[in-house]
Amino acid sequence: MLDTKPLLLKTDFPSITRKAVQTLQLNLGYLCNLSCTHCHVNAGPKRTELMSLDTIDSVLAYIDRHNIQSLDLTGGAPEMNPHFCYLVEEATKRGVSVTDRCNLTILLESGYEYLAEFLVKHKVIITASLPCYAEQNVDKQRGKGVFQESIAALKKLNSLGYGIDPSLELNLVYNPDGVNLPPSQVMLEQEYKTNLKAEYNIEFDQLLTITNMPISRFGGMLLSKGLYEDYMQLLKDNFLGDNMKSVMCKTLLSIDWQGYVYDCDFNQMLEMPLHHTPYQGQDNVAIIGSDKKSWHIDELIEAELAGNGIMIGEHCYGCTAGQGSSCGGALE
Repeated sequence: MLDTKPLLLKTDFPSITRKAVQTLQLNLGYLCNLSCTHCHVNAGPKRTELMSLDTIDSVLAYIDRHNIQSLDLTGGAPEMNPHFCYLVEEATKRGVSVTDRCNLTILLESGYEYLAEFLVKHKVIITASLPCYAEQNVDKQRGKGVFQESIAALKKLNSLGYGIDPSLELNLVYNPDGVNLPPSQVMLEQEYKTNLKAEYNIEFDQLLTITNMPISRFGGMLLSKGLYEDYMQLLKDNFLGDNMKSVMCKTLLSIDWQGYVYDCDFNQMLEMPLHHTPYQGQDNVAIIGSDKKSWHIDELIEAELAGNGIMIGEHCYGCTAGQGSSCGGALE
Protein backbone atom coordinates (compact mmCIF):
# COMPACT_ATOMS: atom_id res chain seq x y z
CA MET A 1 0.00 0.00 0.00
CA LEU A 2 1.28 3.47 -0.89
CA ASP A 3 2.13 5.59 2.15
CA THR A 4 1.33 9.31 2.51
CA LYS A 5 3.41 9.72 5.67
CA PRO A 6 6.51 11.16 3.92
CA LEU A 7 4.28 13.87 2.42
CA LEU A 8 2.95 14.84 5.84
CA LEU A 9 6.30 15.30 7.57
CA LYS A 10 6.53 19.06 7.10
CA THR A 11 3.66 21.46 7.63
CA ASP A 12 2.76 25.09 8.15
CA PHE A 13 -0.29 24.16 10.21
CA PRO A 14 -0.66 26.43 13.29
CA SER A 15 0.73 25.14 16.60
CA ILE A 16 -1.65 23.70 19.22
CA THR A 17 -1.29 23.56 23.02
CA ARG A 18 -2.83 20.96 25.32
CA LYS A 19 -5.43 21.56 28.00
CA ALA A 20 -6.20 19.14 30.85
CA VAL A 21 -7.00 15.60 29.68
CA GLN A 22 -10.74 14.80 29.74
CA THR A 23 -10.97 11.76 27.46
CA LEU A 24 -8.89 8.64 26.95
CA GLN A 25 -9.31 7.02 23.55
CA LEU A 26 -8.13 3.41 23.52
CA ASN A 27 -7.42 1.40 20.42
CA LEU A 28 -8.07 -2.10 21.76
CA GLY A 29 -6.57 -3.74 18.68
CA TYR A 30 -6.70 -4.03 14.91
CA LEU A 31 -8.71 -7.25 14.80
CA CYS A 32 -12.02 -6.65 13.03
CA ASN A 33 -14.70 -8.64 11.26
CA LEU A 34 -14.71 -6.04 8.43
CA SER A 35 -12.13 -4.44 6.09
CA CYS A 36 -13.55 -1.00 5.20
CA THR A 37 -11.97 1.11 2.45
CA HIS A 38 -11.95 4.27 4.60
CA CYS A 39 -10.40 2.57 7.66
CA HIS A 40 -7.37 4.59 8.78
CA VAL A 41 -5.98 1.75 10.94
CA ASN A 42 -6.08 -0.95 8.23
CA ALA A 43 -8.10 -3.22 10.53
CA GLY A 44 -9.32 -6.61 9.38
CA PRO A 45 -10.03 -10.27 10.25
CA LYS A 46 -6.38 -11.33 9.93
CA ARG A 47 -4.92 -8.74 12.30
CA THR A 48 -3.62 -10.10 15.60
CA GLU A 49 -2.70 -6.94 17.54
CA LEU A 50 -4.74 -6.73 20.76
CA MET A 51 -4.33 -4.69 23.96
CA SER A 52 -3.23 -6.83 26.91
CA LEU A 53 -4.84 -7.02 30.35
CA ASP A 54 -1.74 -5.47 31.94
CA THR A 55 -2.03 -2.43 29.68
CA ILE A 56 -5.75 -2.12 30.42
CA ASP A 57 -4.96 -2.11 34.15
CA SER A 58 -2.43 0.68 33.54
CA VAL A 59 -5.14 2.67 31.78
CA LEU A 60 -7.43 2.18 34.78
CA ALA A 61 -4.64 3.42 37.05
CA TYR A 62 -4.35 6.56 34.90
CA ILE A 63 -8.12 7.07 35.12
CA ASP A 64 -7.96 6.84 38.92
CA ARG A 65 -5.05 9.28 39.15
CA HIS A 66 -6.46 11.93 36.81
CA ASN A 67 -10.20 11.55 37.44
CA ILE A 68 -10.92 10.88 33.77
CA GLN A 69 -14.64 11.05 33.01
CA SER A 70 -14.80 9.74 29.43
CA LEU A 71 -13.44 6.57 27.82
CA ASP A 72 -13.66 6.13 24.03
CA LEU A 73 -13.07 2.56 22.80
CA THR A 74 -11.98 1.98 19.21
CA GLY A 75 -10.39 -0.72 17.06
CA GLY A 76 -10.68 -2.65 14.77
CA ALA A 77 -13.77 -3.94 16.42
CA PRO A 78 -13.02 -3.07 20.07
CA GLU A 79 -15.49 -5.73 21.22
CA MET A 80 -13.22 -8.46 19.78
CA ASN A 81 -10.59 -7.75 22.43
CA PRO A 82 -10.98 -10.55 25.02
CA HIS A 83 -10.78 -8.01 27.87
CA PHE A 84 -13.45 -5.66 26.47
CA CYS A 85 -16.09 -6.58 29.06
CA TYR A 86 -13.64 -6.35 31.95
CA LEU A 87 -12.61 -2.85 30.87
CA VAL A 88 -16.20 -1.64 30.47
CA GLU A 89 -17.20 -3.06 33.86
CA GLU A 90 -14.23 -1.50 35.66
CA ALA A 91 -14.65 1.88 33.96
CA THR A 92 -18.39 2.17 34.59
CA LYS A 93 -17.83 1.05 38.18
CA ARG A 94 -15.71 4.20 38.51
CA GLY A 95 -18.47 6.39 37.08
CA VAL A 96 -16.69 6.83 33.74
CA SER A 97 -18.82 7.38 30.63
CA VAL A 98 -17.86 4.72 28.06
CA THR A 99 -18.30 5.03 24.29
CA ASP A 100 -18.07 1.94 22.08
CA ARG A 101 -17.20 2.70 18.44
CA CYS A 102 -19.15 -0.20 17.05
CA ASN A 103 -19.36 -1.34 13.43
CA LEU A 104 -22.84 -2.78 14.18
CA THR A 105 -22.26 -6.08 12.35
CA ILE A 106 -20.24 -7.40 15.29
CA LEU A 107 -23.50 -7.55 17.27
CA LEU A 108 -24.67 -10.34 14.95
CA GLU A 109 -21.44 -12.35 14.85
CA SER A 110 -21.36 -15.84 16.34
CA GLY A 111 -19.98 -15.68 19.86
CA TYR A 112 -21.06 -12.05 20.38
CA GLU A 113 -24.79 -12.61 20.82
CA TYR A 114 -24.56 -11.38 24.44
CA LEU A 115 -22.98 -8.07 23.48
CA ALA A 116 -26.03 -5.84 22.90
CA GLU A 117 -27.54 -6.71 26.29
CA PHE A 118 -24.15 -6.18 27.96
CA LEU A 119 -23.93 -2.68 26.48
CA VAL A 120 -27.44 -1.92 27.72
CA LYS A 121 -26.60 -3.10 31.25
CA HIS A 122 -23.64 -0.72 31.50
CA LYS A 123 -25.34 2.13 29.56
CA VAL A 124 -22.47 2.27 27.10
CA ILE A 125 -22.80 4.99 24.46
CA ILE A 126 -22.81 3.36 21.03
CA THR A 127 -21.24 5.33 18.21
CA ALA A 128 -21.78 3.22 15.12
CA SER A 129 -20.40 3.55 11.61
CA LEU A 130 -23.06 3.82 8.91
CA PRO A 131 -21.52 5.82 6.04
CA CYS A 132 -24.86 6.21 4.22
CA TYR A 133 -28.56 5.40 4.55
CA ALA A 134 -28.47 3.86 1.05
CA GLU A 135 -27.55 0.17 0.73
CA GLN A 136 -25.42 0.46 -2.41
CA ASN A 137 -23.19 3.16 -0.97
CA VAL A 138 -22.58 1.34 2.31
CA ASP A 139 -21.78 -2.00 0.65
CA LYS A 140 -19.35 -0.27 -1.72
CA GLN A 141 -17.45 1.25 1.19
CA ARG A 142 -17.70 -1.58 3.73
CA GLY A 143 -18.40 -4.81 1.85
CA LYS A 144 -21.33 -6.69 0.29
CA GLY A 145 -24.18 -7.37 2.69
CA VAL A 146 -22.88 -5.05 5.41
CA PHE A 147 -25.77 -2.59 5.05
CA GLN A 148 -28.49 -5.17 5.71
CA GLU A 149 -26.54 -6.57 8.66
CA SER A 150 -26.19 -3.03 10.02
CA ILE A 151 -29.91 -2.44 9.69
CA ALA A 152 -30.64 -5.70 11.54
CA ALA A 153 -28.24 -4.65 14.32
CA LEU A 154 -29.84 -1.20 14.58
CA LYS A 155 -33.29 -2.77 14.88
CA LYS A 156 -31.99 -4.97 17.68
CA LEU A 157 -30.54 -1.95 19.48
CA ASN A 158 -33.81 -0.03 19.09
CA SER A 159 -35.71 -3.00 20.53
CA LEU A 160 -33.49 -2.78 23.62
CA GLY A 161 -34.08 0.96 24.01
CA TYR A 162 -31.04 2.41 22.25
CA GLY A 163 -31.91 5.63 20.40
CA ILE A 164 -35.25 5.77 22.25
CA ASP A 165 -34.46 5.69 25.98
CA PRO A 166 -32.52 8.93 26.81
CA SER A 167 -30.11 6.89 28.97
CA LEU A 168 -29.14 4.64 26.03
CA GLU A 169 -27.41 6.88 23.49
CA LEU A 170 -27.06 5.66 19.91
CA ASN A 171 -25.10 7.79 17.44
CA LEU A 172 -24.25 7.08 13.81
CA VAL A 173 -21.08 8.09 11.97
CA TYR A 174 -20.83 9.32 8.38
CA ASN A 175 -17.60 9.25 6.36
CA PRO A 176 -17.62 10.65 2.82
CA ASP A 177 -17.08 8.23 -0.05
CA GLY A 178 -14.41 9.78 -2.25
CA VAL A 179 -12.55 13.09 -2.33
CA ASN A 180 -15.15 15.25 -0.63
CA LEU A 181 -15.74 17.05 2.63
CA PRO A 182 -18.76 15.94 4.66
CA PRO A 183 -21.94 17.94 4.02
CA SER A 184 -23.64 19.89 6.81
CA GLN A 185 -23.96 17.60 9.82
CA VAL A 186 -27.29 19.14 10.83
CA MET A 187 -28.87 18.75 7.40
CA LEU A 188 -27.47 15.26 6.81
CA GLU A 189 -28.66 14.10 10.23
CA GLN A 190 -32.19 15.04 9.28
CA GLU A 191 -31.87 13.13 6.00
CA TYR A 192 -30.64 10.05 7.86
CA LYS A 193 -33.43 10.24 10.43
CA THR A 194 -36.13 10.73 7.82
CA ASN A 195 -34.94 7.92 5.56
CA LEU A 196 -34.09 5.36 8.26
CA LYS A 197 -37.42 5.96 10.00
CA ALA A 198 -39.45 5.75 6.81
CA GLU A 199 -37.68 2.75 5.30
CA TYR A 200 -36.74 0.69 8.37
CA ASN A 201 -38.48 2.30 11.39
CA ILE A 202 -35.05 2.95 12.93
CA GLU A 203 -34.35 5.75 15.41
CA PHE A 204 -31.06 7.17 16.70
CA ASP A 205 -29.81 10.20 18.61
CA GLN A 206 -27.14 12.05 16.62
CA LEU A 207 -25.28 11.77 13.33
CA LEU A 208 -21.56 12.54 13.53
CA THR A 209 -19.82 13.56 10.30
CA ILE A 210 -16.10 12.80 10.13
CA THR A 211 -13.68 13.92 7.42
CA ASN A 212 -11.56 11.20 5.86
CA MET A 213 -7.89 11.67 6.77
CA PRO A 214 -5.21 11.40 4.03
CA ILE A 215 -3.46 8.54 5.82
CA SER A 216 -3.32 4.72 5.81
CA ARG A 217 -5.85 2.97 3.54
CA PHE A 218 -7.59 6.15 2.37
CA GLY A 219 -4.29 7.95 1.87
CA GLY A 220 -2.98 5.04 -0.20
CA MET A 221 -6.06 5.24 -2.41
CA LEU A 222 -5.49 8.96 -2.95
CA LEU A 223 -1.91 8.34 -4.06
CA SER A 224 -2.77 5.41 -6.31
CA LYS A 225 -5.38 7.48 -8.15
CA GLY A 226 -3.31 10.66 -8.30
CA LEU A 227 -5.76 12.50 -6.05
CA TYR A 228 -3.56 13.29 -3.05
CA GLU A 229 -2.62 16.85 -4.05
CA ASP A 230 -6.20 17.70 -4.99
CA TYR A 231 -7.51 16.41 -1.68
CA MET A 232 -4.93 18.30 0.37
CA GLN A 233 -5.72 21.48 -1.54
CA LEU A 234 -9.42 20.94 -0.77
CA LEU A 235 -8.63 20.67 2.95
CA LYS A 236 -6.41 23.75 2.94
CA ASP A 237 -8.81 25.85 0.88
CA ASN A 238 -11.51 25.16 3.47
CA PHE A 239 -9.38 25.74 6.60
CA LEU A 240 -11.24 27.69 9.30
CA GLY A 241 -9.21 29.10 12.16
CA ASP A 242 -12.19 29.05 14.54
CA ASN A 243 -12.09 25.24 14.46
CA MET A 244 -8.72 25.40 16.24
CA LYS A 245 -10.54 26.28 19.47
CA SER A 246 -12.21 22.88 19.78
CA VAL A 247 -10.00 20.31 18.05
CA MET A 248 -10.19 17.07 20.02
CA CYS A 249 -6.44 16.71 20.59
CA LYS A 250 -6.50 19.53 23.15
CA THR A 251 -8.29 17.38 25.74
CA LEU A 252 -7.82 13.80 24.50
CA LEU A 253 -5.09 11.19 24.77
CA SER A 254 -4.96 8.37 22.24
CA ILE A 255 -3.52 5.06 23.49
CA ASP A 256 -2.51 2.32 21.07
CA TRP A 257 -2.93 -1.42 21.62
CA GLN A 258 0.57 -1.63 23.16
CA GLY A 259 -0.08 1.19 25.64
CA TYR A 260 1.87 3.95 23.88
CA VAL A 261 0.33 7.41 24.00
CA TYR A 262 -0.32 9.92 21.23
CA ASP A 263 -2.08 13.25 20.82
CA CYS A 264 -4.82 11.75 18.64
CA ASP A 265 -5.82 8.59 16.81
CA PHE A 266 -4.42 9.88 13.52
CA ASN A 267 -1.02 10.69 15.03
CA GLN A 268 -1.05 7.18 16.44
CA MET A 269 -1.38 5.70 12.95
CA LEU A 270 1.47 7.94 11.74
CA GLU A 271 3.66 7.02 14.75
CA MET A 272 4.03 10.69 15.71
CA PRO A 273 5.16 10.55 19.36
CA LEU A 274 3.63 12.65 22.11
CA HIS A 275 6.02 15.15 23.69
CA HIS A 276 6.26 16.21 27.31
CA THR A 277 7.28 19.78 26.48
CA PRO A 278 6.00 22.35 23.98
CA TYR A 279 7.36 21.45 20.57
CA GLN A 280 7.83 23.70 17.57
CA GLY A 281 10.09 23.38 14.57
CA GLN A 282 12.43 26.02 13.24
CA ASP A 283 10.78 29.15 11.81
CA ASN A 284 7.40 28.10 13.18
CA VAL A 285 7.27 25.06 10.90
CA ALA A 286 6.70 21.80 12.75
CA ILE A 287 8.78 18.78 11.75
CA ILE A 288 7.31 15.38 12.50
CA GLY A 289 7.98 11.76 11.72
CA SER A 290 10.19 10.33 14.46
CA ASP A 291 10.22 6.52 14.33
CA LYS A 292 10.53 6.14 18.11
CA LYS A 293 7.52 5.03 20.08
CA SER A 294 5.57 7.50 22.16
CA TRP A 295 5.60 7.61 25.95
CA HIS A 296 3.95 4.55 27.49
CA ILE A 297 0.86 5.05 29.67
CA ASP A 298 2.82 3.57 32.62
CA GLU A 299 5.26 6.50 32.38
CA LEU A 300 2.53 9.15 32.36
CA ILE A 301 0.36 8.16 35.30
CA GLU A 302 1.88 10.92 37.45
CA ALA A 303 2.47 13.38 34.59
CA GLU A 304 0.54 16.61 34.01
CA LEU A 305 0.30 17.31 30.28
CA ALA A 306 -1.62 20.61 30.17
CA GLY A 307 0.48 23.25 28.38
CA ASN A 308 2.42 20.74 26.28
CA GLY A 309 2.70 21.24 22.55
CA ILE A 310 0.81 18.87 20.23
CA MET A 311 2.47 17.15 17.30
CA ILE A 312 1.03 18.46 14.05
CA GLY A 313 1.19 17.56 10.38
CA GLU A 314 -0.54 18.22 7.06
CA HIS A 315 -3.33 15.82 8.03
CA CYS A 316 -4.40 18.28 10.74
CA TYR A 317 -6.06 20.30 7.99
CA GLY A 318 -8.61 17.47 7.87
CA CYS A 319 -9.86 18.34 11.37
CA THR A 320 -10.16 22.06 10.65
CA ALA A 321 -11.63 22.16 7.13
CA GLY A 322 -15.18 23.38 6.64
CA GLN A 323 -17.41 22.58 9.61
CA GLY A 324 -14.48 20.83 11.27
CA SER A 325 -14.13 17.18 12.22
CA SER A 326 -13.42 15.16 15.33
CA CYS A 327 -14.34 11.80 16.79
CA GLY A 328 -17.35 13.65 18.17
CA GLY A 329 -18.40 14.86 14.73
CA ALA A 330 -18.45 18.41 13.35
CA LEU A 331 -16.80 21.13 15.46
CA GLU A 332 -19.16 23.96 14.52
